[in-house]
Amino acid sequence: MEIRWSGSTPGTYDTGVEKKAIALLSGGLDSALACELTLRRGFQVVGLNLATGFCVGEGRCDTVLALAARLGIPLRMRDVSAEFLEVVRAPKFGYGSGMNPCLDCRILMARTAGAVMEEEGASFVVTGEVLGQRPMSQHRRALDLVAEESGLGERLVRPLSGRLLGPTYPERMGWIRREDWLDIQGRSRKRQLALAREWGLTEFVQPSGGCCLLLTKAYAVRLRDAFRHRGREALTPDDFALLRYGRHFRLSPGVKVIVGRDEGENAVLAGFSPGRWALSFPAVPGPVALVEGDLSPEELELAARLAARYSDARGGDPVTVRAVRDGREQDLTVVPLPPDDPRIASWALGE
Repeated sequence: MEIRWSGSTPGTYDTGVEKKAIALLSGGLDSALACELTLRRGFQVVGLNLATGFCVGEGRCDTVLALAARLGIPLRMRDVSAEFLEVVRAPKFGYGSGMNPCLDCRILMARTAGAVMEEEGASFVVTGEVLGQRPMSQHRRALDLVAEESGLGERLVRPLSGRLLGPTYPERMGWIRREDWLDIQGRSRKRQLALAREWGLTEFVQPSGGCCLLLTKAYAVRLRDAFRHRGREALTPDDFALLRYGRHFRLSPGVKVIVGRDEGENAVLAGFSPGRWALSFPAVPGPVALVEGDLSPEELELAARLAARYSDARGGDPVTVRAVRDGREQDLTVVPLPPDDPRIASWALGE
């Protein structure tokens, strides 16, 4: 095939071949810039947002939609939460500082993007990864591993660090010159923020050091505890979701208590009550608490005393706690645990 450099727009070649990319859009700064740069180099782009079920931060979905509209590109959204749960249970390449299987996550995302690439008749996949930005998943060996394990190989393109990485499919086809990509590396975001200002990009979530729930200390502690006491395979999607909410306390290997922190969490916890003891306070304001496990009467009373510690019951005054499980109901009269009871701190998971 004869390839002719057009000379008018950097990165534009006349090949007679449709040049189309799938760009992974997370809602963050780097993915927004990578997509914009790909467009500026003359390629057609279809955005792809993947929902893992573990993203944190308000408005990410709205941000991705606004970003796609700003860029003028079609956006596909795909739920990969079921596949990602299996990655979290048993990552091939292990966990990071928390319970984050970053390498396996990126492989799953790249592989999914590859499937969408085939569906869309596109030729390569674009991500916002930056060489050296994240210690586990964005050093050179890790980037090469993701490309290999995902099956994309040279069709996986990182435009923000393209000058620093190996040749890719668009280069080999003559669609782009190496110097038309960027040479960003390291953890600083100064160059990315400057580019965003220059290009007028405002539709992105501000960099905050982590958008994955699995990176947060509290969630990681709770997930390790659940794996240890319930078993990786026994956890349902609802179990993973419940780890997000409330204060969690491990009273014994077989008993865990979850206490709501506000009205919103109380409402959420009430929705998870089937199969668990649900504790409430009919006479005073107090939290909704859930208790997991097959409890003895003494353990149920201890759980009620712990929940009552977070109610409006005064000092050492007895308070009524209503306990309901699968249609069974009983009222317990208990004295709340004192706030300085040392057992509370020893039971707490990630607090």
